[in-house]
Amino acid sequence: MERARALPSRRQLLKGAAVAAVPYALLPATQAGAEPRAVDYPSAEWTAASTSNYTASSRPSSYPLDYVVIHVTQETYPTTLDIFRNPQKGVSAHYVVRSADGHVAQCVRERDIAWHAGNWDYNTRSIGIEHEGWVDQPAYFTDALYEESARLTAAICAQYGIPKDRAHIIGHYEVPGTDHTDPGPNWDWVRYIRLVNFA
Repeated sequence: MERARALPSRRQLLKGAAVAAVPYALLPATQAGAEPRAVDYPSAEWTAASTSNYTASSRPSSYPLDYVVIHVTQETYPTTLDIFRNPQKGVSAHYVVRSADGHVAQCVRERDIAWHAGNWDYNTRSIGIEHEGWVDQPAYFTDALYEESARLTAAICAQYGIPKDRAHIIGHYEVPGTDHTDPGPNWDWVRYIRLVNFA
């Protein structure tokens, strides 16, 4: 007569499953052919723009970085990210800052040229930061948005030796040839530059 084989205990099953899963847990969570999720700003979330909406480059060796351009989306945060992912739109920025909590999404690597300024020369020499909101609705310019954006801008300036002043941290409306008005009259430049310098 054959002896009945003992069934493994629940604990043995869980231990076995854990051991089997270890090699997979150590692998990066990217799919084959997926774009790398590395970010230039450590607290940013990678949310890639369509490769049809920016120009690959090797800045600052290919072009010097001289400016940070401040934008206001005139859209919601999720809609802005959708626009940047849409290959038909032909627009992107390096970063988008959410109004409610200052959360930052990086959409284009800093080494690449985002299409944000409407002026090729300025695109090649700048980092573009979009801020969720509308120029005529100052409630979107929250403390969290100002503070996190200022930390981001300070990090960019430190990385590339960009002076932390109004000659180098400019509004979209200051780009030659633009027809845009952002960030608009409700953007507090004095506060923002102070925050950048103290970040």
